[in-house]
Amino acid sequence: MLTSIATVSISGSLEAKIAAIAAAGYWGAEIMESDLVSCAATPRQINALLRSSGLVCTAYQPFRDFEGMTGALRARTFDRIERKFDITQELGSTRLLICSNVHPESVGDRERLVADFQELGERAARRGLQVGYEALAWGRHVWDHRDAWDIVRRADHPAIGLVLDSFHSFARKVPIESLRDINPAKICIVQLADAPQLYMDELSWSRHYRTMPGQGDFPLSDYVGTLQDIGYSGIYSLEIFNDRFRASDTGTVAIDGIRSLTFLQDQVARARRADVPAPRVTTRGIEFIEFAANDAEAPRLGRLLSTLGFALNGRHRRKAVTRWSQGGINIVINSEIEGFAHTHDMAHGASVCAIGLRVDDVPAALARAQALRINTYSQPVGTGEHAIPALRGVGGSLLYLVEAHNAADIWSSEFEPVTGVTAQSDAGLIDIDHVSQVMPFEDMLSWLLFYGALFDLHKTPLVEVADPRGLVQTQAMESPDRLLRIVLNASAAQQTLSSRFLDKYMGAGVQHLTFRSNDIFESAARMRELGVDLLPIPANYYHDLESRFALKPALVDKLAAAHILYDRDGSGEYFQYYTRAFDKRFFFEIVERRNYAGYAAANAPVRLAAQARFRTEP
Repeated sequence: MLTSIATVSISGSLEAKIAAIAAAGYWGAEIMESDLVSCAATPRQINALLRSSGLVCTAYQPFRDFEGMTGALRARTFDRIERKFDITQELGSTRLLICSNVHPESVGDRERLVADFQELGERAARRGLQVGYEALAWGRHVWDHRDAWDIVRRADHPAIGLVLDSFHSFARKVPIESLRDINPAKICIVQLADAPQLYMDELSWSRHYRTMPGQGDFPLSDYVGTLQDIGYSGIYSLEIFNDRFRASDTGTVAIDGIRSLTFLQDQVARARRADVPAPRVTTRGIEFIEFAANDAEAPRLGRLLSTLGFALNGRHRRKAVTRWSQGGINIVINSEIEGFAHTHDMAHGASVCAIGLRVDDVPAALARAQALRINTYSQPVGTGEHAIPALRGVGGSLLYLVEAHNAADIWSSEFEPVTGVTAQSDAGLIDIDHVSQVMPFEDMLSWLLFYGALFDLHKTPLVEVADPRGLVQTQAMESPDRLLRIVLNASAAQQTLSSRFLDKYMGAGVQHLTFRSNDIFESAARMRELGVDLLPIPANYYHDLESRFALKPALVDKLAAAHILYDRDGSGEYFQYYTRAFDKRFFFEIVERRNYAGYAAANAPVRLAAQARFRTEP
């Protein structure tokens, strides 16, 4: 796959965009007219910059309102295009992209359109150039790639080709199978963009909500797979218009693009039963959660864990690190005065600094990460310690990759057991249900792609939750067996709990951990005995709950007494309660699932409002 990206897809000056595109490893770049006209460098200087950066100028685009013009407008159009040919050549490209006409005075007579392209082909051929024709979803007369292909086919000129843009095809619901009617030799370039399925005008949808492949809802693997079936082996170029990306780091979005194309290639290969050199990583759940905490924070965090029923059952043989366990859950508190955890604590305070994931094949997982340009992390390993590879994750935190078959050896070899621990502290928690992370609004799609491209996870539908001070977007990533669930949260509103977390925490990270119980009422009762500080839920919620689900009054009273929230989905039931936040930084959730797959989004506004009531407390 020859990879390219349109410069409009990322933020910054044209020079900065070219540097980021080159650093990310693309084969080429489409130069967008708006980027060039606002740039102080000449087209020849941009050409030199591209070549010195190891990039090909895949195309110059777009030329607008060409075909179907009449009289003086037609003559003027051909004069304009000759100047655009000059610029295309000065940029070192052989391709100029033309999008279908939207001008109110254009005509749609098919014979006229074909004749225009035949004349254009003659002019382009004299320059050694190729013109690609693209059907805009909001074109005045041509908005379907089947019509654009009919015009290109009938023009029958070697200098006239077809541009396919996945967004325009999907926005207009053009059948993917129609691609099989196209001669692949006449495809000039394929532009790729994903998008969430929205119901709005195509122009607004296109200009603000396009995403990288894998971040939206379009079946792009079927689209590209069909193109490969018919023999197309040319350029695939990302053309993304998205307000979030325009507010994001240039280099990060450029790398996201390469990552998305790698992910897309994998999906196409798997769908056709072909081998993927470094397939997505299969996870076997979470082996441990590591908190960074200094000497003053660690005892308080330990007391909080004790109220949740966790027992201190291990101390590291050489480090100020403790292990707290319950059921299948391992929590590590790292109070070392140097190293990664110490640096993390200095930046964020007591918080989750790392997550240890069980995987079947660590070397294969690292190969996958390398293919996706995901940064690894390493630090000195002491005598007798396991060298656990790590990847950089959300907010600079770490994702440790633990060999699933070897996980128990870490605890037995590195930790000394703590004597005197009894089962009486246990509160019935059995495993980690999910991890909730908060990130800046403009970064959420990037981390969605990170998790989905690296691990064998699928995304659930995006949900918007009403915080008292704005909307929060939340989306879960789940493994097929649901042993790993990661929930991503972000808000464009500055005063939502998610946004305040970013300010308080000084960056992105884990906002809360959710533990699962098989009997939530028993767990709640035991935690109350242990002194847990629960988040109070108002009585109005329970009055509404009784009428909404026709619950028996005795059950509603039981829920209210324990501050437990409830949701139902078909035949499934979900019970949940929350602790108060530790230093207003992170909190814990306890859940019980009874054939319930979701995350009780309907209860989120109640929880957010309850937490907001305490935002002014010291």
